[in-house]
Amino acid sequence: MENAIVLQEGEKRQVFAFQLNSRFITVVILLLCSTFFIWLFAYNILSSDQGLTTNLRLRNLPPSHEYWLGTDWLGRDMFERTTKGLYMSFKVGFIAAVTSVCISCILGIASAVLGRKVDYFITLIIDLFMSMPHLVLLILISFAIGGDTFGVVFAVAVTHWPRLSRIIRAEILQLQQSEYVKLSYKFGKSRLWVMGHHMLPHLFPQLLIGLFLLFPHVILHSAGLTFLGFGLTPHNPSIGILLSESMRFLSTGYWWLAVFPGIALVSMVKIFDIMGMNIKRVLDPKTKQV
Repeated sequence: MENAIVLQEGEKRQVFAFQLNSRFITVVILLLCSTFFIWLFAYNILSSDQGLTTNLRLRNLPPSHEYWLGTDWLGRDMFERTTKGLYMSFKVGFIAAVTSVCISCILGIASAVLGRKVDYFITLIIDLFMSMPHLVLLILISFAIGGDTFGVVFAVAVTHWPRLSRIIRAEILQLQQSEYVKLSYKFGKSRLWVMGHHMLPHLFPQLLIGLFLLFPHVILHSAGLTFLGFGLTPHNPSIGILLSESMRFLSTGYWWLAVFPGIALVSMVKIFDIMGMNIKRVLDPKTKQV
């Protein structure tokens, strides 16, 4: 009997230690990722644009201690251009992702709350967007809007909401069957009161997780649009523009013009993916205890 009690206590200690270690690792990962984005934001706010000026005497220099990522065919510092491009991709991705999450929230709530006709109409729109080729839809919308920065943000924002809106709709439909929501309606509470006091607090973790998991797709698709020539001008460097411009020089041996911006883009996407998965691990009731 005593041995069984000792074994149970030992198992509980192991589970507690595993949970503590897992949470600590999650917090450390989130702090490291947040530190990177704080540095990126501070560097681009405080640094000057001197490295972006043309200097033909310094063109096509390989990476060195003075120019960490080398220079391009106009003598511009590739480190400056890459960090500025990452910051621009971050801004475009942030605006597009937040807009997309807001659209998902509004349409998901409306579909679940405003009756069958509204639900049928919104579900039809969701199916329509999800059935179309994603890249083709992005190009068509961006071209129709005008192809500038607003066009890229608008095209990415209005094409990334369907999946999250389906999740929100399912969550609200499940919440409406819960006892405390039914009691609120029986006590005479309005739909707006129930939505603000019961449903939105429950949806906030889902929206936050959806925002971070949406970021990698938004950044990649916005970079793809600028790579194809839709969006930002070369005077405002972004990762897509850097990769597009570097294609002309890969055959001449100037590999650093494409390799470092590509690594920077993949790293940013991976960082957001890691942050999203760890935030989901912390906030999701199914996994936050693991």
